[in-house]
Amino acid sequence: MFQSFDVKSTPLHGKERIAALRALFSEMGVDGVLVPRSDEHLGEYVPASAERLAWATGFTGSAGQLLVTDAEAVVFVDGRYVTQVAQQVDLAVFTPGDLIGEPPHTWIANHAGKGFRLGIDPWMHTGVEVSRLEKVLEDKGGALVLLSFNPIDRLWSDRPAEPLGQVSIQPESYSGVPAAEKITRIAADLTAKGLSAVLISDPSSVAWIFNIRGADVPHTPHPLARAIIKADGKAELFLDSAKTNLEVETYLRDLCEQVDPQLLAERVERVATGGGRILIDPDLAPHALAQMIKQGGGTAIVGNDPAKLGRAVKNLVELNGSAVAHLQDGVAVVEFLTWLDQQPAGTITEIGAAKALEASRVRVGERMQNPLKDISFETISGAGEHAAIMHYRVTTESDRMINAGEMFLIDSGAQYVNGTTDITRTISIGAVPEEQKRFFTLALKGMIAISTARFPKGTRGCDLDPLARIALWKSGADFAHGTGHGVGSYLSVHEGPQRISRLSTQELLPGMILSNEPGYYRPGSFGIRIENLIYVREAEVIEGGDQPMLGFETLTFAPIDRQLIVEDLLTREELQWLDDYHARTRAELLPLIGDPSAREWLERATEAFEH
Repeated sequence: MFQSFDVKSTPLHGKERIAALRALFSEMGVDGVLVPRSDEHLGEYVPASAERLAWATGFTGSAGQLLVTDAEAVVFVDGRYVTQVAQQVDLAVFTPGDLIGEPPHTWIANHAGKGFRLGIDPWMHTGVEVSRLEKVLEDKGGALVLLSFNPIDRLWSDRPAEPLGQVSIQPESYSGVPAAEKITRIAADLTAKGLSAVLISDPSSVAWIFNIRGADVPHTPHPLARAIIKADGKAELFLDSAKTNLEVETYLRDLCEQVDPQLLAERVERVATGGGRILIDPDLAPHALAQMIKQGGGTAIVGNDPAKLGRAVKNLVELNGSAVAHLQDGVAVVEFLTWLDQQPAGTITEIGAAKALEASRVRVGERMQNPLKDISFETISGAGEHAAIMHYRVTTESDRMINAGEMFLIDSGAQYVNGTTDITRTISIGAVPEEQKRFFTLALKGMIAISTARFPKGTRGCDLDPLARIALWKSGADFAHGTGHGVGSYLSVHEGPQRISRLSTQELLPGMILSNEPGYYRPGSFGIRIENLIYVREAEVIEGGDQPMLGFETLTFAPIDRQLIVEDLLTREELQWLDDYHARTRAELLPLIGDPSAREWLERATEAFEH
């Protein structure tokens, strides 16, 4: 199994650990500390050695921050984790906070006393975050204290060792562009802008530039590494030699110098000496790197990571690879859904279903000679009230039967060498209440609206987000997560800068892969999410139109549960889209499925509506 269902944290130690943290305040010269859910590379998915927030609080979500003062311990989470944080932390010790409505810097402005001194680890925060905190603290006559050590690490006596996952080469047959060409382009751009070098701090960018993949982070195949690319085309890759074998080292030798990560400060100083102008991305780089450049005598130039858009806009080889990976994944999902449909209600648990889906992906990968490399995130397998927890992680303690008369939500994904997948299906287990069907159909209307959208060049994710919500809004409902996130090419399942959300100002460009996943969640009762991956493409010419348009092409193919659809709530055009989608799903997947029962199930599940 690529995932475990063990209980990974507990609220039982929160009181003693917060007390121990407060005991360090005088040594650090602070009145409070801020502990984000990130690592020194600022990644969303982090190794076990960087699960500092979970260690301190018991909260295991992928986004959050802990602010500890003498009197308060606030765990800030976004809308995805409101229910989860209340269940995972000791509410006698911690107060849940609003990461969006009142994030830590706003909380400090509203609640901290005069002269408040806040301690942070500068490796855990971007320059943008540091500037924001400095401003609010200055307004209070306080100060931001950049700590020389991480206080959680001081207290965490059995902290796991840092990972040494093995690095592999991503062949050009899957990457589409040789690494040497990417480095040359970046160097030319640096020269044109009068810059000395760029410091690449995002491991996903490092993996994409050098066409390598790693195994340091759960379910995300990038190595924890940094790189310096200079205007003269020379490159240094800060990658532990324990992660590379002779083949990889020989490959890298033609591209760069592989350098011990411990030498990063020394090498940055070499470039910075004499006023070197070094580009860093303020949204991706830890503040400590900007400090390093300044201390070396250089200037940190704020700008976009040159790989950010490059990896977001997939080339034709990457798009074709993703399409093939999604067909394989669709076969695995259909075979799983066939199996699930054959099990009597009340005989399969949430863990049993998650295991069965992963096993299906393994079997299909072996059969199609494209092995499952990993899952792309821990499977969200929730029935009934558990489905209302948006990022529910089933454990041996929370596992329950999937019973008749309720909906079952399974959100999962896979990592294949030719693509990353992410799919959610909500399934009826027997007859479910009409109200739940109504909300399912409203969410489906939003998904179809995004799938069929046509929009001019320059359109941003925030411009399209309301399309996914309008049917729910008209019914007095909404969902507290973005409509869609970017997806990498055998990289992170959550990739920026592209996304569809209220906050996304990134222009949507042809080749960007995104998720399309409206939902609805009623805490303590039920949850719904329907998700396909899509990519931006140039749309067909619209008759009578006077400018070119963009649209989306669907990558994910698997049936949407017809038993949950209230047909009368769909327009003729929406029903036609659904019938066309199911017809294509059947046409694409049926030739790849050998099992007669799965073929028969797929044909039934993709029957057209009568309209």
